[in-house]
Amino acid sequence: MKALVYHGKEDMRVESVPDPTPRDARSALVKVERAAICGSDLHLYHGDMPVPPGLVVGHEFVGEVMETGSDVANVRVGDHVLVSGVIGCGQCKRCVRGEVVRCERKQTQVFGVGPDLPGGQAEAVAVPGADHAIRPIPEGVSVEQAVLLTDILPTGYFGARNADIEPGDTVVVIGAGPVGLLALLSAQLFGAARILVVDRVPERLALAKELGGIPVPAAEADATIAELTNEQGADRVIEAVGSDATILKAIDWVRPAGTVSVIGVNTSPSVPFPMVLALMKDLTFRIGLVPVPELWPALIPLVASGRLQPERVFTHRMGLSEGAEAYRLFSAREDGILKVLLDPSR
Repeated sequence: MKALVYHGKEDMRVESVPDPTPRDARSALVKVERAAICGSDLHLYHGDMPVPPGLVVGHEFVGEVMETGSDVANVRVGDHVLVSGVIGCGQCKRCVRGEVVRCERKQTQVFGVGPDLPGGQAEAVAVPGADHAIRPIPEGVSVEQAVLLTDILPTGYFGARNADIEPGDTVVVIGAGPVGLLALLSAQLFGAARILVVDRVPERLALAKELGGIPVPAAEADATIAELTNEQGADRVIEAVGSDATILKAIDWVRPAGTVSVIGVNTSPSVPFPMVLALMKDLTFRIGLVPVPELWPALIPLVASGRLQPERVFTHRMGLSEGAEAYRLFSAREDGILKVLLDPSR
């Protein structure tokens, strides 16, 4: 089959690789219909993650079930499904509840970041623990919406939920990339009165405004946040970039007794955390990997009813054969790119 394969820093190639096979009776084989490139995939592309060459990448994908193991009960051959980008053992009580990042057997994995779990930017994928990693795409949810439900929309919602947002709060979202914009939409669900969205890219700030946020150019953020909060700081800050600098800014911009929620992926071995400032602010600081299936019961009805319309973040639709160029464009932020949807049939 064809797949996008990592060969080193800024070196993605579309290549022929062996067809996947189910690993056991609880696995399923999925023919990929659509996949997306996630912002966290750029950490791999930039060489920031210690992964071996030859890795099939990608953790946001949906498709059709082609084969199931004898112990799979919840999906059938022919079902069109979304697949959680993060999985666990699929058997412990935590995984059964969807809390895959808290897997009691410590088998939490992400598709496409290690050789043991090849990714979904490919024509097909083997999915372990299928009964709890896979869900049929329900009526009212489009294919593009389903792709976003595999990771990025749950991540944005997870960031807003972890921020402890209360009705009337002023919230700052750092980063108007896809995750930040979906955190903006999610923060609105919790009753935030004002949501300031900080970024350096004018086109992304314009979209944040369209989606109901208050756009704040990064160079003006210190003064703007101080002015709009009477020098107190925001009630909640959602960090959706993942750099050391933006995490430190989140701590700086939150008010005393406020909450910082970090959903940006940071690959630094250590961050110079300002312990004294956090102590004096009585700060709540949360960071974590999203438990995707745990959030589906809340998010799927919101999408199916039209309350959430996350597909706005897609700006480019390309064939899998164009995957290397898609990564280059995404990394360079050219052509107004925000998020890419890949079609393995092209």
